[in-house]
Amino acid sequence: MNILGISAFYHDSAACLVRDGEIIAAAQEERFTRIKHDPAFPHNAVEFCLKKGGIQVSDLDYVGFYDKPFIKFERILETYLGIAPKGIKQYLSAIPIWLKDKLWTRGNIRKNLGYGGPVLFSEHHESHAASAFYPSPFQEAAILTMDGVGEWATSSLALGKDNKIELLQELHFPHSLGLLYSAFTYYLGFKVNSGEYKVMGLAPYGEPKYCDLIRKHLIDLKDDGSFRMNMDYFDYLGGMTMTNDKFAAVFDHPARKSESQLGQKEMDIAASLQEVTEEIMLKMARHIRQRTGMKNLCLAGGVALNCVGNGKILKEKIFDNIWIQPAAGDAGGALGVALCIWHQVLGNERKTNGKDSMKGSYLGPQFKESEIKSYLDSQQIPYRQLSEADLSKTVAADLKAGKVIGWFQGAMEFGPRSLGGRSILGDPRNPKMQSTMNLKIKYRESFRPFAPSVLAEKVSEWFEMDSESPYMLMVAGVREDKRISMTDEQQKLFGIDLLNVPRSQIPAITHVDYSARIQTVHKDTNKRYYDLISEFEKATQCAVLINTSFNVRGEPIVCTPEQAYRCFMRTEMDTLVLENFVLNKKDQKPLEDDDDWKEEFELD
Repeated sequence: MNILGISAFYHDSAACLVRDGEIIAAAQEERFTRIKHDPAFPHNAVEFCLKKGGIQVSDLDYVGFYDKPFIKFERILETYLGIAPKGIKQYLSAIPIWLKDKLWTRGNIRKNLGYGGPVLFSEHHESHAASAFYPSPFQEAAILTMDGVGEWATSSLALGKDNKIELLQELHFPHSLGLLYSAFTYYLGFKVNSGEYKVMGLAPYGEPKYCDLIRKHLIDLKDDGSFRMNMDYFDYLGGMTMTNDKFAAVFDHPARKSESQLGQKEMDIAASLQEVTEEIMLKMARHIRQRTGMKNLCLAGGVALNCVGNGKILKEKIFDNIWIQPAAGDAGGALGVALCIWHQVLGNERKTNGKDSMKGSYLGPQFKESEIKSYLDSQQIPYRQLSEADLSKTVAADLKAGKVIGWFQGAMEFGPRSLGGRSILGDPRNPKMQSTMNLKIKYRESFRPFAPSVLAEKVSEWFEMDSESPYMLMVAGVREDKRISMTDEQQKLFGIDLLNVPRSQIPAITHVDYSARIQTVHKDTNKRYYDLISEFEKATQCAVLINTSFNVRGEPIVCTPEQAYRCFMRTEMDTLVLENFVLNKKDQKPLEDDDDWKEEFELD
């Protein structure tokens, strides 16, 4: 039985194919269109999923959509009626789109696919819960979902057992942890729905001085993690912005303009927001543990990408085991609805074997060596083709020599993280590597940290963590014995001045608070990446690499060899590895007619 799941029309549109309960393929539309967070109907992602599954549209038994448009429309209407006449501009701009397209999702799906079979809908947070529980390694677990808003729900607590999910409790719009975080993202001058990572990365440079102000004016937090937001300070109900002047008055500071200089106050506000967010996440986690008695926790929704908060839940040992959906945001809803149809609707059995069923999240397009060779030859691009054994040794030697590597291998990752399929790699021991990769490779803010990839069995030798983190969704500290003590002079520094202070033996992935966003690399899901790190360890006694996504700021992660080559040529990467083909920058001719390439990107 073939089930196609779709998420679309808001942000991060995606498609997923599930066959007899097995995840066959999944991808985000942005990777094909090159429009970051593309909300359009996922024509290209659907085409890829069908092709990888070797089927036609006529072979589909069900198509699922990840939320319920009529209920969402009801919420929008009730919201506007509740605040009228305020919000009339937003109302007049939103309603025509709904009346023309979004309300008729079933018809749009059938028209876009040329499909006449059944189209089923799950609720937004039901899709998130299904994406969290069904692929997890647990036969039973508590499920916590947190995001901006679905239909009405903004967070949900659920219980998963065998093939069923039972909803226990919901927090409803407009009270939303995701929207709270996005409001601060907007206030701090970053773009909503993409700049939240920046806020999280900025937080360790500040002090959480404003937590009491946030609790006093902005939210009323209960012991179970539920809360109410004081909407007098927020403008997203009927205005055209996330926050208002009253919000700015709380911090005695106007909203920062995009691209302007970041000051210590912004860092302190980011730190305060992060601390309050972690407090809410911990309270929710403790409450659902107490209510369900479960030892396992599954997480999804956009807030589940807050890996610092996830790491705090793990560190507090509220649960024995935690599993997080790697495509935790809206893209993962496509996977969730497909699995929901298979298990929850059709009642098919579910059995676990101690491992998750995400296949390392390597669920996207993959290119044969013959396809890559044909592309390189057709463009007269110089390369070397190496054997499997020579490849790992050669690239490890380049990394040891301080070179930055574009690493394009196997199937593209599903979700926002590069996990060794479409990655840019570097030596974490090099104290200049963070600055080099931020400014010369990624073209992004210098304060943003990089993540380490570490051999799974060596994680506890380098970090204060003894569990798996295959999807780069957990933060933990660098081990004390790997840290470098600060001098008396360095201890007087604060804020962004801490950036260039070496913090450990692997300074390029050690954040200013000695933390790191960890990916554990497993031989059974990505052997070639595992072998590379192993060779690097043999050469350096370090089982860790820098791993960042293969893209530049404002651009989606690369999907094809051609996209990888163009990104390689537009940056100061030294080497590009396309499967077994190795390209050195010094051997390449400049791209023609490419002087203005940066103007293509939305510099948020």
